[in-house]
Amino acid sequence: MVEELLTAAIAAGVGVVAYAVTAARVVKQYERGVVFRFGRLRRGVRGPGFTLVVPGVDRLRKVNMQIVTMPVPAQEGITRDNVTVRVDAVVYFKVVNAADAIVEVEDYRFAVSQMAQTSLRSIIGKSDLDDLLSNREQLNQGLELMIDSPAVGWGVQIDRVEIKDVSLPETMKRSMARQAEADRERRARVINADAELQASKKLAEAAAVMSEQPAALQLRLLQTVVAVAAEKNSTLVLPFPVELLRFLERAAPAAQPPPPPPAPPRAEAGPQDADGTGDRGPQGTA
Repeated sequence: MVEELLTAAIAAGVGVVAYAVTAARVVKQYERGVVFRFGRLRRGVRGPGFTLVVPGVDRLRKVNMQIVTMPVPAQEGITRDNVTVRVDAVVYFKVVNAADAIVEVEDYRFAVSQMAQTSLRSIIGKSDLDDLLSNREQLNQGLELMIDSPAVGWGVQIDRVEIKDVSLPETMKRSMARQAEADRERRARVINADAELQASKKLAEAAAVMSEQPAALQLRLLQTVVAVAAEKNSTLVLPFPVELLRFLERAAPAAQPPPPPPAPPRAEAGPQDADGTGDRGPQGTA
């Protein structure tokens, strides 16, 4: 009798242990458990820790509540200004309602991925190329709203959407490079012209000052010579300004002009002879 009771107690203990092992479940901190009993959703979501279910009756589904990083495959489309581009993005989302994520949609990850691809193509068609390249923050916000609207009913919350890269055709890259180069050259020419204008005004002011003081030009010339000589050149060309010659000419005393040379003596004519010839002086006798 005692042996039979002991055997029954051992069997009951083994059954309880087997039942506990079969019914025991552990839900991790970042998970939530959804229980289905005979296919019907039980109220309440099992929190993290140790929990029990009825073996053969209940079925526990665990849902990850962490933020999921999902890359969106590159989508090719035509922008509003007729440029073909390839754009890829990344979506950050998390489950906020575990029951809706299991009941309302078959696979919430696949659903979010397809919605992100569709929304990305829609954004490409509504945007210009300049917006895709320089105004990404606003496009990210619009893309996030487009994905988040249907995802709310799935128990999913879109945390952030980022456009990673915009790929352009090679011909478009070369055209943009030429455009940027031309714009930089235009700005450089404008800056040089402005510098020449300012320099001409300053040179005009300096010339006006030097015209009042001619010695200032000589001082400026000496400063230029010193600057050139500092470079250790083997040949030094020293210009001699005409203004300096004029200054030296005005400073020198005026020289007296030389007296004119005396005129040569002229011969005087005598009284004319009977034959009309002049006196030619004494003549010899035959």
